[in-house]
Amino acid sequence: MPAPTVLVLHDGTAPSGPSIDEVEKLAHVVYSDEEHLAQHVSNADALFAYHFTSDALTGVWDRAKHLQWIHVAAAGVDPFMTPQVRRSEVTVTNSRGVFEHAIAEYVLGQILSFAKDFPGSLRRQQDHHWDHRESERVAGTRAVVVGTGPIGRAIAQLLHRAGLRVSGSGRRQRTEDPDFGTVCAQQDLPDALARADWVVFAAPLTESTRGMLDADLLAAMQPHARVVNVGRGELIVTDDLVAALHSGTIAGAALDVVDPEPLPEDHPLWDMSQVMITPHNSGDFMGWRDALVEVFEENLRHWVAGRPLHNVVDKELGYVPGS
Repeated sequence: MPAPTVLVLHDGTAPSGPSIDEVEKLAHVVYSDEEHLAQHVSNADALFAYHFTSDALTGVWDRAKHLQWIHVAAAGVDPFMTPQVRRSEVTVTNSRGVFEHAIAEYVLGQILSFAKDFPGSLRRQQDHHWDHRESERVAGTRAVVVGTGPIGRAIAQLLHRAGLRVSGSGRRQRTEDPDFGTVCAQQDLPDALARADWVVFAAPLTESTRGMLDADLLAAMQPHARVVNVGRGELIVTDDLVAALHSGTIAGAALDVVDPEPLPEDHPLWDMSQVMITPHNSGDFMGWRDALVEVFEENLRHWVAGRPLHNVVDKELGYVPGS
């Protein structure tokens, strides 16, 4: 059989290295940015969405007559869960397994930063101001992790090891979970947040999770509680979060993802002393891009050999089942 055609959609910088060299041995590889996607997609059997936030496929979908498989170089696949893709026979896979532990480290780091007030210490150092003060303990405090997939589980495991008392929130309620202990259903989240010191959002973006942290849910939280978002910016109603921070409804937020993204220069979140903003890089450890290509290479070997693919997304749910 002829080698399949793999279209690599990139953001202006194509992947390189040993793994993409192996991909080129398995398939006819075509590289494209968004601007030139229309002229290449008609011949593609598979799309490697290395540019994992792109929405360009929507505009050229009618040309993708031969497309059988989309692999997204990210854990979240929401930019590619268009109505056309959901209705099609095209298989979608993600890059589960790359980012979990790095993101868990980021979450623990932000929690420790809040508790020990590292940003405040840096500001005092810059002002040459010696100001002795006490800090918070994290051991024994309560964290609710919203999203019980692999990233949420890695977060729960690391927070447990740091001494936090962790529970989860997912689609359905359950007890005796190996990582979360108790998992509450999404509709019961207000009660869980009323007891939480830390609320970590690691859920996929779906129709049921979009805007889930709104004014009502924020009002259910304790005044000293902080939010950490490593899921998607659209999980939070940004204006409601700003209002809650201004009013003291909650004490702070660490946001690796925001809505809109990137955050406009004049947005009020930038200037809030109780907010930490990072540019959607919580999982981007040194070597992460190579790791993403390695995951695709392994899946491509399965595909060429006719074996089942790893990390197949349920297109109705919007994520890998059981994750």
